[in-house]
Amino acid sequence: MKYLLIINTLLLITANIWAQSPKTDVSLFMRADSTKYLSEVSEKTGDLYKTIGHHGPAVENQWLALRMYFDHKAAIDVYNKAKPGLELKQARWYPKPQEQKNGWGADYYKVGSTVGLGGIRLWDGEKVVKLDPVSMRTARVKSEPESASMEMISEGVQYKNTKVDILVRVTVYNDCREAKVEAISLTDEPVQFVTGVNYHSNHSQQIGVGYIATWGLHPEDVAAEIISLGAAIIYNPNDFIDRIDDGKQHLLISKPTKMLQTRITSACEREKEINTFKKFVDYLDKL
Repeated sequence: MKYLLIINTLLLITANIWAQSPKTDVSLFMRADSTKYLSEVSEKTGDLYKTIGHHGPAVENQWLALRMYFDHKAAIDVYNKAKPGLELKQARWYPKPQEQKNGWGADYYKVGSTVGLGGIRLWDGEKVVKLDPVSMRTARVKSEPESASMEMISEGVQYKNTKVDILVRVTVYNDCREAKVEAISLTDEPVQFVTGVNYHSNHSQQIGVGYIATWGLHPEDVAAEIISLGAAIIYNPNDFIDRIDDGKQHLLISKPTKMLQTRITSACEREKEINTFKKFVDYLDKL
């Protein structure tokens, strides 16, 4: 009985420590000085892809990490984890092969030329418009007790017959697998946003009520192994007027607006709970 009491006490202490410890984090640094973490960085060309750490700002919760590319794509990429915990500060997005085999996560997701998972572009009535070129691009990160966020402001984007400034913010929360993506037009006139989720030829796909989900192998070449993963965008159908499948991604075209909000999430086969397409879809159906 005495030993059971000690064990229960230790378990309770461990649970309390985990409950009180940070479950979200941010990461923004330049490769030239990776020891100095930043809260903001700007570039007139709009391209710091090769000089900024992990190619752009990043955030994480205990299940996944997300980054926004600091270049013409401005896409959102995913870092999947095998077990809950924070890894960005140590892994810097690219853990060593042995670390991955020992239980760390990895960059299994392949964005290519697409929006990735929930990335934002514009629709001019006929075609997709990237948030590029710009007169200035700025990335920011911010940590709160219960959340962490990254945002990117693309200024001077040519859109129809004018120029617009677009802010994209991604927020992750403690004990919540889904991240919130906000797209905001900082100019007076409303715009049409484009978002969505990409996929590859071997993927299973599910278009549900208010979500689009994919599951399968991504042709990534920076991870120690290639594994199946799921990605999904969760949205309000009333915010959109059309959906386009261009063979690489499912794109959602918004109504004219100054602000759009969606949620994104991901899982992979290395996890203990949501590790198959069926379990992923079941999880989405319950949201």
